Amino acid sequence: MHVAHLSLQDFRSYATAEVSIEPGVTAFVGPNGQGKTNLVEAIGYVATHGSHRASTDAPLVRQGAPRAIVRAGVVKDDRKALIELEINPGKANRARLNRSPIPRPREILGMLRTVLFAPEDLALVKGDPGERRRFMDELLTLRAPRFAGVRADYDRVLKQRNALLKSAAAHRRSPGPEVLATLDVWDSHLARTGSELLAARLDLVAALRPLVARAYEALAPASGAADLRYKSSLGEEELSTDRGQLAERMLAVVADSRKQELERGVSLVGPHRDELVLRLGELPARGYASHGESWSFALGLRLAAFDLLRADGDDPVLILDDVFAELDVGRRSRLAEMVAPAEQVLITAAVPADVPSELTGGSYTVSDGQVVRE
Repeated sequence: MHVAHLSLQDFRSYATAEVSIEPGVTAFVGPNGQGKTNLVEAIGYVATHGSHRASTDAPLVRQGAPRAIVRAGVVKDDRKALIELEINPGKANRARLNRSPIPRPREILGMLRTVLFAPEDLALVKGDPGERRRFMDELLTLRAPRFAGVRADYDRVLKQRNALLKSAAAHRRSPGPEVLATLDVWDSHLARTGSELLAARLDLVAALRPLVARAYEALAPASGAADLRYKSSLGEEELSTDRGQLAERMLAVVADSRKQELERGVSLVGPHRDELVLRLGELPARGYASHGESWSFALGLRLAAFDLLRADGDDPVLILDDVFAELDVGRRSRLAEMVAPAEQVLITAAVPADVPSELTGGSYTVSDGQVVRE
């Protein structure tokens, strides 16, 4: 799988841009603030319908423009597809596949798969649990696009349940039978959707664990062993991945937590409260890992995601946004050797010297919003 062409209209700093890309390594080189990251961000957006730099779509639209359009020509197994996303802040986004409208944009998830590493990924190690939950859920959706719907269903149930709890807490009195009966209904919905998401996350972490350990060892062989552990709000005991058993367990823990939830007006049990714990040796990486170790761990997570997606049958497009400047010579060389065999690697760098000699291929100079092939 690779991106053969990228077309932008009013995306970030670009009024228009047209970039042809070959398989193999392509580097976008230029000073900071010239638009390199905007190009690879657009490709990542086509794959995930989200940005690694912004939590909403509004910053993606060029100032003064009503909308942005991103088109990507994708080649997979010698078959070509044109994916188009129209980004409409505050409104519903629109999607087209081969010029034909698609009812819901998420129906084209999986047509392009990317793994993007950027400086913002330090938050995977140093940030709050929400960053790591997002990492897991985005990877689940890349592997099986139907999980976009599972996550949307869970978020809808959680929002409704929280609204009910908040309303009950605001009245500062014991809820009546009608409220409790309604809460029972939302409890069952929470257990149904939450158990499916939780089971998938547990399977994902089990698959990622050896891949992360291997990637980290290759990047930083003298820094200790990297490990992952899923910490659930359902308790410390080992959890089955059987959805029925998980749903029963969730209902039981929710029942035990009901008094607290009614007092606080918020759902205290479910995947939205879970954590992916990262460890180096015997210590948690968050708070103990050095900057270099944190950088290598975050890279290890992304490389493990790449290996997992590759094992599903296709090489995803690997995007390394301003990565090599942060690495010492040894780690830079080791990373280059690890990613060189990928079908397509897209790199951004401030200067040509930041692109390792092991990664040869096409190159573009990016300056003042102009993308010029070298």
